[in-house]
Amino acid sequence: MDNSIFLAKFWGWYLLIFFFILSLNPKRIKQIFNDLNDEKFLIISSFLAIIVGLVNIQFHNIWDLSYKLIITSIGWISLIIGLALFIFPKPTVSWLELANIRFVQVIYMLLFFTGLFLLNTAYGIVQI
Repeated sequence: MDNSIFLAKFWGWYLLIFFFILSLNPKRIKQIFNDLNDEKFLIISSFLAIIVGLVNIQFHNIWDLSYKLIITSIGWISLIIGLALFIFPKPTVSWLELANIRFVQVIYMLLFFTGLFLLNTAYGIVQI
């Protein structure tokens, strides 16, 4: 299987699952922001984001104007946020805390539609 199709399926399912978890339990959003003040959680989260970003970039660093750009962007955003959380924890957390719950809800709605788009591209459900 092509790396692009595999990652489109992976990120599509991940984004949909993440959306439904946050939709069914919106208290998780506040809990995530509260947990960012815990240094152990912050270090583990930043390492995980760095690892996921690096793996994604190593397998898929394609700057093509198609769904492949979305997959590459997810990897780079993950790497950048992970590095920022690890190198500059306090300024990054304060920057993330500026986003209120409504802004986060808008973001995860965008992630939901991105997930649907990636799954549609991978499985070819609706021909565009």
